[in-house]
Amino acid sequence: MLNVTVSVEEKRQRFVQSLASGRLQRFAGAFSPLVAMLIEDVGFDGVYVSGAMLSADLGLPDIGLTTLTEVSERGHQISRATNLPVFIDADTGFGEPMNAARTVRTLEDLGLAGCHIEDQVNPKRCGHLDNKEVVPTGDMVRRITAAARARRDPNFIICARTDSRAIEGLDAAIARARAYIDAGATMIFPEALADEREFEAFRHAINVPILANMTEFGKSKLLDAATLQSLGVSMVIYPVTSLRIAMGAVERGLRQLLEEGTQAALVGQMQTRERLYELVHYAGYSAFDERVFNFETPS
Repeated sequence: MLNVTVSVEEKRQRFVQSLASGRLQRFAGAFSPLVAMLIEDVGFDGVYVSGAMLSADLGLPDIGLTTLTEVSERGHQISRATNLPVFIDADTGFGEPMNAARTVRTLEDLGLAGCHIEDQVNPKRCGHLDNKEVVPTGDMVRRITAAARARRDPNFIICARTDSRAIEGLDAAIARARAYIDAGATMIFPEALADEREFEAFRHAINVPILANMTEFGKSKLLDAATLQSLGVSMVIYPVTSLRIAMGAVERGLRQLLEEGTQAALVGQMQTRERLYELVHYAGYSAFDERVFNFETPS
């Protein structure tokens, strides 16, 4: 709470300016406010809230089962914990075009800096799985038109995600992207592009910022930041990386704890109490009430 000094409006304005700067914006995925605070502390440009990560954290597969309420509330919890802009996955807009409009209004009210809406049919699936289906271009145009018309803050980013590359081919995906821009999208997210050549083709074909999804175990080649920068990509997301790192460590630790009957051997791998308190700005709360912070943290 006390660590956040930047207003929502300023976050959005900075986000828009950063996308226009020509410098690649790196957004790491957060599944909790604490992870978002760490993303800021480490030095990323922004925070991303992934639908796949949120659904997994709720114990659900990524097939469109989460609701606007669940997604927007988690987004609000994360956005109010950091000075960075928070960009969120709004799936297919949670329904018909009017639902997409309501989604944008809700996310604006809750402090998000932007969202992406995709052209899959419901029930949707992870963008890096087979057998996806996309709606006709006209249906997605209506979603984006409604979202753009509902927006009140011109700095709220409305990004159109197209999953059509894997279904209809690269040229068709580019044609869809152009139609979505005409409908009001201010950024394009071409999902599951194969390699550098395809990103380059998109960059040459459209004149708005492009988002790259560098997710592990997916269909896209994992390109480093320098390569993405050279290709003219404006923003990269690492959507599920933090959750995969965390769950891998949690599983290994729990198995070792069960086997050995003590966590003593794991302590050296843990975030210390001192580092946690530093991250949540525990000492800063003494400015409000010195009775809150009146002890020494062990080193």
